[in-house]
Amino acid sequence: MIDPFGRAITYLRVSVTDRCDLRCVYCMAEDMTFLPKAQVLSLEELDRLCGAFIGMGVQRIRLTGGEPLVRKDVMTLFRSLGARIGGGGLQELTVTTNGTQLTKHAEGLYEAGVRRINVSLDSLDPGTFKALTRWGDLEKTMDGIFAAKGAGLAVKINAVAMKGVNEDEFDRLIAWCGEHGFDLTLIETMPLGEITGERTDQYLPLSMVRSRLRQTWTLEDTDYATGGPARYFTVAETGRRLGFITPMTHNFCESCNRVRLTCTGTLYMCLGQDDAADLRAVLRDPSVDEAGLQQAIRDAIARKPKGHDFIIDRRRKAPAVGRHMSVTGG
Repeated sequence: MIDPFGRAITYLRVSVTDRCDLRCVYCMAEDMTFLPKAQVLSLEELDRLCGAFIGMGVQRIRLTGGEPLVRKDVMTLFRSLGARIGGGGLQELTVTTNGTQLTKHAEGLYEAGVRRINVSLDSLDPGTFKALTRWGDLEKTMDGIFAAKGAGLAVKINAVAMKGVNEDEFDRLIAWCGEHGFDLTLIETMPLGEITGERTDQYLPLSMVRSRLRQTWTLEDTDYATGGPARYFTVAETGRRLGFITPMTHNFCESCNRVRLTCTGTLYMCLGQDDAADLRAVLRDPSVDEAGLQQAIRDAIARKPKGHDFIIDRRRKAPAVGRHMSVTGG
């Protein structure tokens, strides 16, 4: 699949549920209204859609949420997709999780073919972690992280950088990740969905963070890439990688190779645009065969924009995109 700007689409992110067992302050409002279950695709339907994308050249699939591991029987989808890994088709199956369910599922993920995971962890301080997640328990998340490590999964920690909240913890996070053999990626907060509070109060440019970190750590250039938008450095003192995802300070759209599928079958060609394709209607139309499904996907890719329009500004009160990250897929 080639988009209008010559970019090959090889990476699909799939939100299997909009539900989550946490309420992170940058992601959700505390009092969320979730989708009616009737609107959500079955796991079999999600598997069929993923299969169509694989058949059209997608090489990497990441399952996300909400929190993907809270969806009932989601491991059946992991096993089905994992069975497709190899040959000229799917090359990698990964997951982004908040870690709360990993003590239960880590070994099953490895058995299904997952080899690396991203775990959201914005603070190593129990009080800050609780405040950020509203409902979270740092010990439970830590147990999940080390269960994943014990199962043989490579763990990458994702931390959203927030001004005045966790910006004094980045040195500690780098050292902790180095101690336990984890990579770390810092992420700029993005203007997605209505939240409680003001995003301009949260926003911390990672260009500033990187300059500060260089005062303590030696950040060596590397050409390492995972297929996602992060730019990586090697921390010489720990030997681990440090990534930066910078949708605000350094737009990475020119190399975008991904699209996002929601649990309702809506395909977003860009995280920061509202244009979307309704694949659920196509999927559930008995008159549409596999070729018709692939044509609907091809038509959607033909509308993929050049880039997003993210901006965080006190003069612009509304989010750039009204839907929450949990709807699109984190």
